[in-house]
Parts: sequence; structure tokens; C-alpha cells
Amino acid sequence: MYSGVIRRDAVQKRAHRGLPELLEAAAAKCLAPGLTLFQRYLDDAAQQALAGEIAEAVLQAPWFLPRMPRSGKAFSVKMTNCGCLGWVSDRDRGYRYQATHPFTGNAWRAIPLAVLNIWRALAFYPHPPEACLVNFYDSKSRMGLHQDRDEADLAAPVVSISLGDSCCFRYGGLRRGDPAKKLELRSGDIVVMGGAARLMFHGVDKIFAGTSSLLPGGGRINLTLRRVTRP
Repeated sequence: MYSGVIRRDAVQKRAHRGLPELLEAAAAKCLAPGLTLFQRYLDDAAQQALAGEIAEAVLQAPWFLPRMPRSGKAFSVKMTNCGCLGWVSDRDRGYRYQATHPFTGNAWRAIPLAVLNIWRALAFYPHPPEACLVNFYDSKSRMGLHQDRDEADLAAPVVSISLGDSCCFRYGGLRRGDPAKKLELRSGDIVVMGGAARLMFHGVDKIFAGTSSLLPGGGRINLTLRRVTRP
């Protein structure tokens, strides 16, 4: 079972087997039990390649604006998904996973191999992710404190990949009112939330516009890998 602890020596061994750590000097920093930051895990070339793959995915499954349950208020981020399941939300049916795009009805594009390799290297969980949420933040976008708890399998971690402009990431405890800390996430950083941190409240307070030239027109893309169903 996933313990929430990521050992640097284990990560390096996986890198030597050809999985894309890409920077042996990438620092694995424990922020809290179960919460680990890998700074600059993806180098510039890997970021560019992954951004290109996401651009291709958007052609098949275009950006859409999820909406809050009941109120129907639009999120400030637009999103799409990769994988056999995608996360969606609307006023009438709320938060859920489904196999098709909510507007086109088409299946989501497969999760890119490079992203699957990141999961294999860092998740320390024996089964593959089923959903890769792709969120796009412009300079005004925010994400309030929330828990990722729409999944049946909470034994699997959440793996989050940052591309583009930096952001102010806020993380707290298992209750919304717990004290929270702030952290700047930069392009190429990866955060793993598992074990004791799997249901940690977290969010994005601010986008630091102009801190990256990776994405045409600026902005930040966050890829969030999740296992949805129990194996």
C-alpha cells in the first residue's frame, strides 16, 4: 500500500531504468507527511514536449468551463482531460467522472506516455492512473481550497505537474479551517499528495503572469493524475 513516503534513492533507481526523471539533481522535498515536492523535475525540453502533447489533446477534446453544482457558477479555470475517465462538473449533476467530453461527446485522448512514466516513477502505486485533469489558468484564475475526494480509490496518490507560469500554491490540513502554508510552484515542478496528505485541502491563490515563456500567450497548465476506481 502507498505509504506517502518517497525515498530519493528509489526515485534514482527508477531513473536508471529509463523512466523520465530527466534531472538527477531534481530535489525531492517533503513539505508534510505524504506531501512531496519535486522541484524542476522536468527540464526545458521535457516541458516543451509535454506542452506540445497537451496542445494536441486539446484539439481532440477542447477546453470547457466546468460549473459549480446547484449555482451553475463557472470556474475561473478552463479544463479538459486525458485518460479513460475525465473529471467534469455542471449545475445539475455536479462533480463526477465520465468517459466522454461533456460537449462533444467524444472520448478523451489517451494519457501521454511521458505522463504515465512520471506516475510510474513517483506514485509508488501498482495500478495506472485513469484520469489526467488538464486545467488552464490565465492571469486572473484561482482555485479555492478543496479536497480531491471524488475518487473511490483514495489509497492512490494524486500527482500534480506544473507547466508555464508560476503560481502561489496553498496547502493546509484535513479540515478547511486548518492553518495553511504557501508555496511557489514553477514550471517543471511536480507535487505528490498521498498517504496522510491524500485528502489535504489545497488550492491556487495567484498566477504570476510572465514568469514563463513555455505557453504561447502565457498562463499555467496543471496536469493532475488520479486513480478513480478501485482495482
